[in-house]
Amino acid sequence: MKQGIIFDMDGTLWDSADGVAKSWTQVIQNEYKKDMVVTEQDIKRVMGKTMDVIGDIFFPELTPEGRKTLVGKCGDWENEYLRRNGGKLFPELEDTLKALKKKYHLYIVSNCQSGYIEAFLDYYNFGQYFEDIECYGNNEKSKGDNIRLVMDRNGLEQTIYVGDIQGDYDATMQAGAAFVHAKYGFGTINTKVAEIEKFSNLPEVAEQVFAAM
Repeated sequence: MKQGIIFDMDGTLWDSADGVAKSWTQVIQNEYKKDMVVTEQDIKRVMGKTMDVIGDIFFPELTPEGRKTLVGKCGDWENEYLRRNGGKLFPELEDTLKALKKKYHLYIVSNCQSGYIEAFLDYYNFGQYFEDIECYGNNEKSKGDNIRLVMDRNGLEQTIYVGDIQGDYDATMQAGAAFVHAKYGFGTINTKVAEIEKFSNLPEVAEQVFAAM
């Protein structure tokens, strides 16, 4: 029985909001509005949304093409900034990944731009723990479709998706996987689900969820 755990990124594995805010502010002030400052809270309010939606929220006054261009530049510099500086990992992340890797196949699916997951993996040398990744920026597919895509192309027979916001839960249900809520993250879930108070709880909770399948 091939069992896999697929992870969301922001609010689940790390908090990159401070670095994202700083990198976006640099690009926006250089390319668009000299006095515009993107805050960490601004970024946290849109974490989990696709880049086109974030562009609509931040730059409604621009044309669709203008939003796409500016958001693309922000995303490119964000990737480079995080590859150089990293973010804030949640406590005991690597030790927990090591423990999980002994029993399960590990993956990442995010609504981020292309290169964002790779920046995370490169900075921390975490590529050794994950067998496959997918994101909205690669194919413009929904998170639910990309969870299903990773499940199918890796031949997973039982799958858990770990995420922190309602959209993660909805995407997981669409994909036909089980869900574990990272309660320490950025959002809440409107139904009762398996949850972890901290990342290091995941091995125990995952074992329980898989056993119940």
